[in-house]
Amino acid sequence: MHNCGGGYGTNTALTRDPMRALSSLVKSFAYMILAAAAEIAGCFAFWAWLRLDRSALWALLGIVALVLFAWALTKVDVAFAGRAYAAYAGIYVVGSLIWLWQVEGILPDRWDVFGAGLCIVGAAVIVFGPRS
Repeated sequence: MHNCGGGYGTNTALTRDPMRALSSLVKSFAYMILAAAAEIAGCFAFWAWLRLDRSALWALLGIVALVLFAWALTKVDVAFAGRAYAAYAGIYVVGSLIWLWQVEGILPDRWDVFGAGLCIVGAAVIVFGPRS
């Protein structure tokens, strides 16, 4: 299932078939989005329980969401866990700012957007950087 290289485009089978490589990239991106949503929701559930005095049932929902997060991240098509986590971090930062805006009602400011942009650029370098 996972390619043998360190990042996208390093597996010769994938580089010979651009549509297969694109499909793998799209699936991995979708799993990263799912992972971010689940991680943010899971962590917020604990925030709600411990900081907003919500019911302890929120913690149970948080555990379920965090298990979904861990599962989704294992579906990212890279050979090494650390590289998947590093690339995912950019998606997480953007997702967190979307959560801030859509759930908490706080519009991200220009520094939030600039910082998120830097994270996405960093994630792209990790994902698409040439590997030896």
